[in-house]
Amino acid sequence: MAPRASWKGHLRLSLVSCAVKMYPATSTSERISFNQLHKDTHNRINMKPVDPELGLVERADLVKGYEYEPKQYVIIDDADLEAVRIESSHTLNIEAFVDEDEIDVLYQDAPYYLAPDGAMAEETFVVLREAMRRSGKVAIARLVLSSRERIVTIGARENGMFITTLRNPNEVRGTAEYFDNIPVGNPDAEMLDLAEKLIEQKVTSFDPKAYEDRYEIALMGMIKEKLKGHKPIVASAPDRGNVINLMDALKASLGEAKPAAKSRAKAPAAPVKESATKVSLKEALEASKTAKPKAAPRKKA
Repeated sequence: MAPRASWKGHLRLSLVSCAVKMYPATSTSERISFNQLHKDTHNRINMKPVDPELGLVERADLVKGYEYEPKQYVIIDDADLEAVRIESSHTLNIEAFVDEDEIDVLYQDAPYYLAPDGAMAEETFVVLREAMRRSGKVAIARLVLSSRERIVTIGARENGMFITTLRNPNEVRGTAEYFDNIPVGNPDAEMLDLAEKLIEQKVTSFDPKAYEDRYEIALMGMIKEKLKGHKPIVASAPDRGNVINLMDALKASLGEAKPAAKSRAKAPAAPVKESATKVSLKEALEASKTAKPKAAPRKKA
């Protein structure tokens, strides 16, 4: 079954645009999950809405409400939400380009894939993708998802594009209350040197497949044993021994540390075939050059 797009619209850079589809880049369907059952009947429990005055109510009778004061609500219906239309509801309008390393990892939220929506959009999509790949930049745009506007980055990835939604600045906590009481002082030079050598011994290339979820594997093993009617085997954590002091621990670690395995070199990616550009696309690109650029927003002090 083809994946279902979570958003459809247009990707636009100045006067150049193409229809696109956006898909979630991650899935949690393979995670182990539990259902709530009654302890005696083992029947699955249904969560039903309850009104404090009326008791059990039908979901069809539920409406959305915004609490503007304690216990005071204004009712919002689908027509009200549909009336709130802004450009980013249906258009990914690229506003700027930045270096990818300028985006603090704290602001990066959910990943998505972006693909052209139909054959007519493919040529423009490929031109924009390759232009971003050659520039080494990621685009900054806005997108309405789940009834809120999100700032996103867009970059080239393989044959498509990669979108990352960014958190709003007011969602990211400052570091002061967590880090201010940590001493700054210079560590012991010999211990620092030992720690750096320990790091060097463990340097490798990151392969996410090498870091499987050991808890989930153990959990599934326990479930299979219970299905067989066996008593689950209780796994205990390995004994790491007692650490006497940091210096001895660093020296012992260097003695037992093994160099990280070298990763295999990846085969070079196949070159992307250049397609002939239609006159309409060329005209749009030329017109974009002459279009008066919007003033970049001033950074707040």
